[in-house]
Amino acid sequence: MIDSLHIENFRSLKRFQIDSLKRVNLIAGKNNTGKSSLLEAVALYACKGKMNDVLRLLENRGEYSPATNVPDFTEFNIRSLSRLFADGKIEYGSGSAIRIGDRDSSVRLRFVKYLYNPQTNAPERVLPDNENNPNAKTGFEIRCDGSFLIQLDMPVSRFENVIVPDRYKFVGATDVHGGANDKLFDGITLTERESSVIDALRIIEPRVERIAFVADRYSAMRNPVVKLSGLRDVSPMSGMGDGINRILTIILALVNVENGYLLIDEFENGLHYKVQERLWNVIFKTAKELNAQVFATTHSNDCIRSFGNVLNNPDYDADDGKLIRLDRKDDTVSRTEFDARELRIANVRSIEIR
Repeated sequence: MIDSLHIENFRSLKRFQIDSLKRVNLIAGKNNTGKSSLLEAVALYACKGKMNDVLRLLENRGEYSPATNVPDFTEFNIRSLSRLFADGKIEYGSGSAIRIGDRDSSVRLRFVKYLYNPQTNAPERVLPDNENNPNAKTGFEIRCDGSFLIQLDMPVSRFENVIVPDRYKFVGATDVHGGANDKLFDGITLTERESSVIDALRIIEPRVERIAFVADRYSAMRNPVVKLSGLRDVSPMSGMGDGINRILTIILALVNVENGYLLIDEFENGLHYKVQERLWNVIFKTAKELNAQVFATTHSNDCIRSFGNVLNNPDYDADDGKLIRLDRKDDTVSRTEFDARELRIANVRSIEIR
């Protein structure tokens, strides 16, 4: 787990720090305070800056799309990658690097100038901050357990700078019918984790007995179906509403990140406030069993209230979770933290803290 988080020069989080994180962390705040950026920062830390993941985060925001017919790849790639940096600035000094990490390790990303060796057909060396050379090219450096230089004068999607295990799952704000749910289910079929999925689905539909993914006869897609008690035929989940499908997407992501991280943007989307407390209970329980750490964002007071109720449940320790509210003034993002006791007081007194 990440015990603390320090972020520099990443999107709206120019200089941001959380000294203490818990197993389940709920991030609240108004629009444009950096909640989604904080989730992305954790993702980049978890994947150690893997280029494919960097591109996926940009693509999810509509800031990058793979292209082959590009007149100038260097300009195209710089423009896309610059959106990761505070104010979109394109700078080459080591002080301008994005830094994301905890007390023990960090991931650093920055633009660099480097010399290219035509004889070896590869980069020769990165120029230090105080050296200029008219023949230098622009690259993108990723530092974490080593240094990796990405050439920007060609499609960056060709590069896989480091192979690391898939240690996180990101459930986006609009992810109701998860596109990879069938593969995630295959990874836990006939294990104890399958029962965790069933338990989560029963929050909305108590009659769920089993779940499977079946191939669509007209396409290559595999869609979820459930066996409901009292019914002979299986029922397609596509017709059972957004709530149960959102729960399926969240719980399948969670049971596939043992010793890793689950990131959920806008937790409450598609979920009635009455089911959120029960889902939080499943998340707290499963995260503890799998040694997973959870980061979720919210705009909802109902979500905060249900989170606080579960955190104050005797089944969990006060240190199992916390609420972190982000506030933005001008270009500075600050934080206010609420522990279990403070959330209980806020709930009892109906104090709005979102």
